[in-house]
Amino acid sequence: MSMAGQGFFLARWLLLVVVLGSIPGCGGLRQGDGALPKPASEKELALLGHTIQVGAFAKLDNAVRLMQKLDALGLDAYYYRHASGLYKVRFGNFSSRKEAEARAVQLRKSGVIEAYYVVAPGEFAAARFRHYQDGALRKMLVSTAEGFIGIPYEWGGESVEKGFDCSGLAMTIYKLNGLNLPRNSVAQFQAGSPVRREDLAPGDLVFFATNGNSEVSHVGIYTGNGSFIHAPKKGDAIRQSSLRNGYFDACYVGGRTYLGKGG
Repeated sequence: MSMAGQGFFLARWLLLVVVLGSIPGCGGLRQGDGALPKPASEKELALLGHTIQVGAFAKLDNAVRLMQKLDALGLDAYYYRHASGLYKVRFGNFSSRKEAEARAVQLRKSGVIEAYYVVAPGEFAAARFRHYQDGALRKMLVSTAEGFIGIPYEWGGESVEKGFDCSGLAMTIYKLNGLNLPRNSVAQFQAGSPVRREDLAPGDLVFFATNGNSEVSHVGIYTGNGSFIHAPKKGDAIRQSSLRNGYFDACYVGGRTYLGKGG
């Protein structure tokens, strides 16, 4: 290779190293099976039980503060923007309405929450569309993800090293549709079935190694046509990006599917 060619190669390599540091990690897992085909028997996520919904905030910060308060109690809360434009918070995975009601009453008496609503399993899209062959559930997952575009991404107080950043968005999208996706990217990567890049379907998750090594550190939800929705970093707006983008193409680890042959 000529000196000019070597210089061009080195410049491209240095540029990639610099760019790889631009998106914070949200978990850690070694690459190694990202290109495997789908197994004969695919994993499916468990359906979510009864969930408690609280709050109706005009300001995102208020929803984040309530989420943090509930998280501190080990309730694994998450927020979302309702169709009304208000921000609401959900938490819990209770086996019965009675159990959910009892916990909600306890929290209200202690001043943690005020009014609440118990979301029954049958109200979730997963309970209604999980095994439909026309991809109805996948369409709901994508629609939910699209509703987050433009929202400033805040999971205040959560540690990037523990995997609670971009993966929190993926978890929220799945839970809002009634599927119990784990919260951190390590568990998310392990919970799904490997799917080849050319076989990705809307609603699958796509994983990246953005720290300059071979460990999973970023995740997004695939929306079709080579695009995915993700939370680039804390405080940044949730956006849609392309797998064909040179950066994401270079650090792509693999895809995971969670819906089996239905959905």
